[in-house]
Amino acid sequence: MTTTSPKNSVIAPSPLAAIALKLVGAITILNALIDFLTLLFPPNFGNRGWELATTTGLVDRGIVPLVGIALLFTGYWIDTSLGKSARKSTLLLDVRFWTCLLSCLLGVMFLATTVFHPNNVRLQSRDALAQVEAEAEQALNQVEAEAEQATNELEARLNNDLPQRRAQINVLLENEDQLQAEIASGSIDEAQAAQIRRFRDNPQELDSFLTSQINEVQTQLQTRITQEQTEIGERRENATRRLKAEATKATFRVTPSSLLLAIGYLLIGALGLRRLLAMVS
Repeated sequence: MTTTSPKNSVIAPSPLAAIALKLVGAITILNALIDFLTLLFPPNFGNRGWELATTTGLVDRGIVPLVGIALLFTGYWIDTSLGKSARKSTLLLDVRFWTCLLSCLLGVMFLATTVFHPNNVRLQSRDALAQVEAEAEQALNQVEAEAEQATNELEARLNNDLPQRRAQINVLLENEDQLQAEIASGSIDEAQAAQIRRFRDNPQELDSFLTSQINEVQTQLQTRITQEQTEIGERRENATRRLKAEATKATFRVTPSSLLLAIGYLLIGALGLRRLLAMVS
């Protein structure tokens, strides 16, 4: 009984595999080109947001035509192995020629993306940071305006209230019976009554008390203003950090991928054209 050694057996490429690879490769390339055109239309050059979104979309889909080109060329390689690759009279009739030209064109496009995308990211980040600064400055100006208005209103109210309060306390200082009546009615407590009696013994303490109340109200107002200014500053710093992080992420996410795609397309296109030209000559 005669057996065939596995070392002497040869598996011939299937013609059907060549057809399938060329068909799938062509469909993949055409589908990717349609997708690219969908991203590019309607064009809105000059709009930095559109440019960045389009660039990111192109790079995200950039590997698809490369896979299609690889499948297409693999199918032609199988045809050549089977001796079924007919030589064209002119390169203009060879699908591989146009595929190589397309590869070079895509390589140039992705090379341009590698150059221009970081600059667009930088410009957009600069504009966004300027907007954050402008909004923060506007908020600070509004807080300062409101603080000035509140200070003026406080001073006007204190100027009206202090003489009235001084007169009320003086009445209680001069009339012990009325002071006891206020205590009995619960309008003032024992601690306040004791403080009023100290004012009777030391009139200067009354001025100090009223001044301390003014200072306390002014301190509370200044504390609220300072807190609002601090919150605005923190929001500005957080927004600045977020925008810088997003710009860095957008740059390093797209630029290296675009460069790799450019290298791949240009190498395939240049080497393919050189081989096709050598075959013709």
